[in-house]
Amino acid sequence: MGTGGAERVAATLVNAWAERGDEVTLVPTYSEYCPVFYTLCERVRLVYLARLVGRSGRGPLQYISRVIALRRLISNTAPDVLISFMPNVSIMTIVASRGLGIPVIACEHNNPSVDGRSWLWAFLCRIFYREARLVTVLTESVVAPFRKMVPGVKCIEVMPNPLPNELFEGEFIRQETGGRKKVLAVGRLTAQKQFDVLIDAFASVAKERDDVDLWIWGEGSDRASLQAQIAQLRMGNRIFLPGTTEALWSELARARAFALSSRFEGLPMALMESLALGVPCVAFDCPSGPRELVRDGRDGLLVPAGDRAALTDALRRLVSDDVLCQEMGRRAANSMRERYGLEAILPRWDRLFDHVGVGTVSRS
Repeated sequence: MGTGGAERVAATLVNAWAERGDEVTLVPTYSEYCPVFYTLCERVRLVYLARLVGRSGRGPLQYISRVIALRRLISNTAPDVLISFMPNVSIMTIVASRGLGIPVIACEHNNPSVDGRSWLWAFLCRIFYREARLVTVLTESVVAPFRKMVPGVKCIEVMPNPLPNELFEGEFIRQETGGRKKVLAVGRLTAQKQFDVLIDAFASVAKERDDVDLWIWGEGSDRASLQAQIAQLRMGNRIFLPGTTEALWSELARARAFALSSRFEGLPMALMESLALGVPCVAFDCPSGPRELVRDGRDGLLVPAGDRAALTDALRRLVSDDVLCQEMGRRAANSMRERYGLEAILPRWDRLFDHVGVGTVSRS
């Protein structure tokens, strides 16, 4: 339950269900006593699986111990439905709940056809996902390739990420002030996010004008190489890697623009949050997510995936055109609330619960 997008979705959903009166248990399956990054409703029961396992060696023995501990927890809790995030956790949940008669909804939070998962995890998904009562993916464009990748799945449904109600409160509405303009990007510092491409594109804009900076929020294995790239470009006073922040929405609300340069996505939460805050956005038209979220030229800018020159041109437009930014930001905020606010997403989850035969989940 760290800083990632899937973790944000999990926190949003469990909070919403608990606040309406459902009994919710959240089980971080691999955390070793790590604190939860996102705020949880006090009604959510938090159980770290690692604390139920103790010291059990490494490798297969540790995995078996986790499965046994999870099965014991499921049996003692007797839930009406199990919802699992990410393939490794979904497979463990399916195995741990075998024979208990509890429906499993396995949720994919990336684009499984292009996310580079190993052959082993692809094989395990192919074998075990057919035992899930239902599998969710984030966008319609993923359904066909996922069905080909994992034949035999009982049911596949599209379930977008929800946006928490707090995001639409007045204190977070875009409030760019005078002075230097900030272009923001958010994500793990890994190859998937292609921040090296974004840095090169921004550097071209920065050479043309001296009133704009780039801030890339996140941590990851590529930090050293990105810092070396920034130093080589002599952009150390214009491009910043400040790490993570607990005040991301406030940072986004003060930004001139948000940029997404990923090779692939599922339904990127940082892009959704930026659009919801009315921040002008530019995104590579990568598989999948940006095309579903952004209507090019209306509430954001889409550029061909991997096209550095097009990304440079789009950044140049966003830092120069005040009217364009204001109009796109306004339309984006309205669109996000209407399509992805909790009032739109929770009823879709209730229909999934009905579909898998859960009749005891409370409604309000």
